Amino acid sequence: MNQALTRTFFLLIFFISLLIPGCENFRIAGESGKYPADLDKIRENGRLVVVTGFNSVSYFIYKGEPMGFNYELLEAFSDHLGIDIELIAENDPGEAVRMLNSGEADLAVTGFNSDSRAAYNIQLSEPLGQSAHVIVQKKPVRSGDPGNTSGYISNIEELAGKQVFVQKGSPFASSLKALAEEYQIRTDIVEVPLDPEQLISLVDDGEISYTVCNEDLARVNAGYHPGLDVAIVIGPERNHSWAVRIENSDELLKELNNWIISYRSTNAYAQLYSKYYRNARSRTIFNSDYYALSTGRVSQWDEIIKTCSDSIDWDWRLLASLICQESRFNPDVTSGAGAYGLMQIMPETGKSMGIDITLSPRNNILAGIKYIGRLNSMFHDRIPDENERIRFILASYNAGPGHVLDAMRLAGKNGHDPLKWEDNVALWMLKKSEPEYYNDKDVKNGYFRGRESVAFVNEILDRYQHYTNIIQ
Repeated sequence: MNQALTRTFFLLIFFISLLIPGCENFRIAGESGKYPADLDKIRENGRLVVVTGFNSVSYFIYKGEPMGFNYELLEAFSDHLGIDIELIAENDPGEAVRMLNSGEADLAVTGFNSDSRAAYNIQLSEPLGQSAHVIVQKKPVRSGDPGNTSGYISNIEELAGKQVFVQKGSPFASSLKALAEEYQIRTDIVEVPLDPEQLISLVDDGEISYTVCNEDLARVNAGYHPGLDVAIVIGPERNHSWAVRIENSDELLKELNNWIISYRSTNAYAQLYSKYYRNARSRTIFNSDYYALSTGRVSQWDEIIKTCSDSIDWDWRLLASLICQESRFNPDVTSGAGAYGLMQIMPETGKSMGIDITLSPRNNILAGIKYIGRLNSMFHDRIPDENERIRFILASYNAGPGHVLDAMRLAGKNGHDPLKWEDNVALWMLKKSEPEYYNDKDVKNGYFRGRESVAFVNEILDRYQHYTNIIQ
């Protein structure tokens, strides 16, 4: 591709990106903080909001479940803090810093290194790893043939006069500029609004000739694209760190640093690094139909789920999360209680709706949809807020509506809001296992172990948040 065409190509991508809506900000799992808060306030809120990059190593969805090196590190940090973590997916470092400074996020995990401190006026954590920058290019047409016309370069000096594309706002442009100055060469550095993995794919497709990214990510991607060369290293290894804002984050940074120093030396960290950076299965995951970053799919049933979800006016990704929770997308699974199929419908429930739930996966989903519709009718007038109503419907799907109505009555008579789930009705679902409360005169359905239903709601909505992060 010549220089004029290449610039036109990326301008087109940029303007299209302005027209395409970003990842949804509807987070039924909980609202993000609106004001900068240090650790004491974060603990009080019970939620750490993190803006994180996403790619085939750091954060992705595979077969319906969230995975990734940064994702699992954040899960471990969440366990350490004893509070939930809410993730916002964003690959643009500048946008991640904006979210930090506005208070929309408390922590940013978007590929920062030591160069980022001055560039973005942020505080960096202790390093979680190190990696050099490398040039990514296609291997020569015939290795060792000096007459090949592939554009392959074998040393840094040969970058002279070449056009190199890098992610806008990343540290790679400054690396190239320093390199050009050191070697007294002139290189055309083009910064574009695409993340490093997208640029690597364009190199593999032959749309561009060169990009620069971290060596660890480049080597993983070379496993997906065997025709790539990632051998030319630019400069020394650089620390990878997480970022917090300059103001009002001192306690969070202190806690984070202490945790990193401790966790970095554990076997768990070493195993996690190997899982994502040295795993022979990575290529299988990357090429799977259910690697959602490239396919937008979580299961073989997605088209049925999309069609059926329209009838109850649900986002198909929410319904998919419910199905994943119930059956892990296995259409033949049967529970100990006799619930069957993708949506774990009891046979008598299916019969009451005139549907043979065992006839096909589609029938099973249709029965589940019809039952959700019944629950929506039951709670529509009781719970006017749609987001809250979804929580009550999910709880009822698991526990049965009778136990949820009991918990609503208990919440109301004990000073809590019977129309809100989290920290209100959910608390009284938990208390339905205590004699003092399941024997209450207003409880119509007796004892219930509510812990499983509360976890059921939380896990579905957390997974749904990951789906909205990754799947447009």
